[in-house]
Amino acid sequence: MTIKEVSRRYGLSADTLRYYERVGLIPPVPRTSGGMRDYDEASLGWVELIKCMRAAGVSIEALTEYCRLFQLGEETLEARKALLVEQRRQLLARMEDIQASLDRLDGKIAGYEGI
Repeated sequence: MTIKEVSRRYGLSADTLRYYERVGLIPPVPRTSGGMRDYDEASLGWVELIKCMRAAGVSIEALTEYCRLFQLGEETLEARKALLVEQRRQLLARMEDIQASLDRLDGKIAGYEGI
């Protein structure tokens, strides 16, 4: 799949996709004989993961470290798991903060409904 097709499919610019590859957020994408990026299923899986994790607020640094560890192989399984567990903990904490804000907003809105 070309970078243009991936860009369209995932709603990311071609520049963003190149950046993700350049900084190590995704492993190097296979290339055609002419040097064009040719995203395969594995590459698309990384794009999906990064898009999902970035939407959840996971830092570029954490994702880059995860990708780096993944490329080092099975001896990094525990480190990868630990990284994901920590990111999950942080996401749950943010969700609690968001829920508290939502509850407060709901209370404010309810106060206006009687007016």
